[in-house]
Amino acid sequence: MIRTFCLLVGLCVIPAYQAIPNTWPQFRGPDARGVLDGANLPDTWSAAENVAWQADIPGRGWSSPVVSGGLVFLTSVVSQSAVEEPKKGLYFGGDRPDAPDVVHQWKVYALDLATGALRWERQVHEGKPGTPRHLKNSYASETPVTDGERLYVYFGNLGVYCFDFEGNAVWEKAMPPVKTQYNWGTAASPVLHDGRLYIQNDNEDASYLLALDAKTGAEAWRVAREEGSNWSTPYIWTNSQRTELVTLGSDAVRSYDLAGELLWSLRGMSSITIATPYAEGDLLYFSSGYVGDRKARPIYAVRAGASGDISLAEGETANEWIAWSQPMAAPYNPTTLVYQGRLYVLYDRGLVSCYDAKTGAPLYEGEKLPRGSGYTTSPWAADGKIFCLSEDGVTHVLQAGDQFTLLHSNPLQDDDMGMATPALLPGRLLLRTSARLYAIGG
Repeated sequence: MIRTFCLLVGLCVIPAYQAIPNTWPQFRGPDARGVLDGANLPDTWSAAENVAWQADIPGRGWSSPVVSGGLVFLTSVVSQSAVEEPKKGLYFGGDRPDAPDVVHQWKVYALDLATGALRWERQVHEGKPGTPRHLKNSYASETPVTDGERLYVYFGNLGVYCFDFEGNAVWEKAMPPVKTQYNWGTAASPVLHDGRLYIQNDNEDASYLLALDAKTGAEAWRVAREEGSNWSTPYIWTNSQRTELVTLGSDAVRSYDLAGELLWSLRGMSSITIATPYAEGDLLYFSSGYVGDRKARPIYAVRAGASGDISLAEGETANEWIAWSQPMAAPYNPTTLVYQGRLYVLYDRGLVSCYDAKTGAPLYEGEKLPRGSGYTTSPWAADGKIFCLSEDGVTHVLQAGDQFTLLHSNPLQDDDMGMATPALLPGRLLLRTSARLYAIGG
């Protein structure tokens, strides 16, 4: 059972949300940018200060919370007996060749946004996992997506499940398990656009890009990908020229039209790709920064309207379609952040760099945060501030600007390992840790 407490009851006035009020529909929110301005979000908190409510979440899941219709949706997978706990920090040795020989339960939770109370809980599967995973991964790492009427939940190597907001099952589609590189498991979240659900599954068996009818779950189209394992969520980019589906891969970045036809591609990524692409207007930003690569950890800014192979020639950092690139500046796990004309980079070992978002010119590089065993969560921005959550559960708050300025460090409880990107709402931050979900502010 989910337990809630620390509820603050009362009325408050909050600014109107820029799109749909009290909605955070997908990983990194509207347009996948991780930004919400004018929301009066708090910038100081602890486990006991500035917390409206908190809810204990059973099991393990690194999926982000999504919000719509007064509900907070989460996924988790609960083991029926003890399993190996994740370790904090960037380290090698987390590969596990065998799946746990323990029964697990794959679950979906809906919590009340105002109080944190459990509205409903649904179990979609029970059994022993069919594939291994990295020690730090989970079997519930993919973030759900919602269109305001239905919730679409994707558990990699298991299936896709659609629910209405009352918790009624609408449809489901089984997904056969596939092998991933080093048996790390899956993590890429689904995206939703104009009545279709898109899933990118890059693996060691047969990678593909899949479009499903959101109403029925029927397959609209499937495109085979010449790609190995990656963990990047695709992105729907609506620019001045067209709408396209951008997918990152280690072999190539590929952008498709909404019928699955290839528009353009780019080679020159690192050997493992995790971050999510996103855009500001007609500039698309993406990165690939595997820490073991010594020659290619690039960040790119690509202009709208590209076609064909737009890869850089040797020694180039820009061309007709690539506005700029930084060949060795990308983080490994976190996605970069564009805010107020600057691109912020949070590195896994707790360094922060900042570049001009239009030109790629460095503003500052390699500034160190004061504490944190590692950084997996993508940074977010609100009201002139940048937020960086460590795996220790400490959120560091920076002043947005051309210089590195640390404002606050906000710790939680000792067992609050942080690897999920939060949801941002007017007056409220929903921050998930390994143990619980916090509603901060309000």
